[in-house]
Amino acid sequence: MFALLDVKRKMSTKIKMADRLKGTERNVWVEFGKLAADYKAINLGQGFPDYHPPQHVLDEFAKTITSSENSLFHQYTRSYGHPHLVKTLAQLYSPIMGRQIDAMSEVMVSVGAFGILFSTIQGLVNPGDEVIIIEPYFDCYEPMVKVAGGTPVFIPLRPSKTEGTVTSHDWKLDKEELASKFSSKTKAIVFNNPNNPVGKVYKMDEVEMIADLCKKHDAVCIADEVYEWMIYSDNKHIKIATLPGMWERTITIGSAGKTFSATGWKLGWGIGPSELIQALSVLHQNSIYTCPTPIQEAVASGLDYEISVFGDQEKCYLQSLALELLPKRDMLAKVLAEVGITPTIPEGGYFMMADISKLDVEIPDDGTDDPYDFKFIRWMCKEKKLSAIPPTAFYSQGDKKLGEKFIRFCFIKNDETLEAASKVLRSWNVAVKK
Repeated sequence: MFALLDVKRKMSTKIKMADRLKGTERNVWVEFGKLAADYKAINLGQGFPDYHPPQHVLDEFAKTITSSENSLFHQYTRSYGHPHLVKTLAQLYSPIMGRQIDAMSEVMVSVGAFGILFSTIQGLVNPGDEVIIIEPYFDCYEPMVKVAGGTPVFIPLRPSKTEGTVTSHDWKLDKEELASKFSSKTKAIVFNNPNNPVGKVYKMDEVEMIADLCKKHDAVCIADEVYEWMIYSDNKHIKIATLPGMWERTITIGSAGKTFSATGWKLGWGIGPSELIQALSVLHQNSIYTCPTPIQEAVASGLDYEISVFGDQEKCYLQSLALELLPKRDMLAKVLAEVGITPTIPEGGYFMMADISKLDVEIPDDGTDDPYDFKFIRWMCKEKKLSAIPPTAFYSQGDKKLGEKFIRFCFIKNDETLEAASKVLRSWNVAVKK
């Protein structure tokens, strides 16, 4: 009898994964996270610190979970964001946005920026809508659009120089090419600023170019700004929502995990006009519903402190983090250049694209049809015990050739970790092509 049931189950055409998920199964983080662990490699791949968040945030979390004053911190809170947190976010971002943000209707909290992205794309994109994605892009953008029934339309950033000192500013969008991607079918553009993995911080003329096209074609801007506080030197982060005519068509996305170097807390927020936030909220209330109350309370209290010391670079973590990361960035760039790898010096974020095309390395065939960067990092992880991420995971199928001679490093790591990685790199004695 049970054998007969097994046969029927195998013959069923219904008991299977939904068709709309086909093509989204593979995940670069699963493979390369496991690879780094299996070979005990120094992990400069995944984007998380290997040290604690700021102490005042940890103290707030400890106080919240041990508090005897308010037992409700351990119960469900408001679906769209803990009241304390959304009020604090409105207080923080109102002067930055140059408008008074309504905490209850223009802010929404979800499980990480990932949750906000998912709620935004699923809540706004209809089947057949086109969504423009700038390459290289964070890898979840493409599958999220496809699962919503939308059509991703890709446009690459291209490096305008490959010799000498290369910065993320040297990666450019072609104005005419970008304009050609917009049409009557365009519902939105995903605008990641600073960009992961390039680290590009867009200048005013570039932000205006995107804003003008959004307004011309009545498109939504999904502004992924999770690295907003990690801006180096004289670069300035420009929020596209602050440009004329853009507030009403922009969802601005932020992340507690990136802001406080606590990626495991998985808390993010979206800020925008109530009409758009409502679409996110409807999706959120029917999927995630609410986020952990004690984490929201701790983040709110941590941001309260940041607001109270804003302007003091020694005390304000929002402003000191970039100063802390700058020497780490420069150290990694220097070592890469020494061994024949050309780094793209990022203007923001904590990732570094590194051009490995000059390295004369024989990579054995690993039996896959994957791009060169996948094979290179598998080899590097196994043979050199150093892990990175292959950037072709951040390109569409048709444009993977643009990224296969790069690898992506993360430098928000302990100095000891970066020193250990530097020793590995310097010990390669890899020949450089002439």
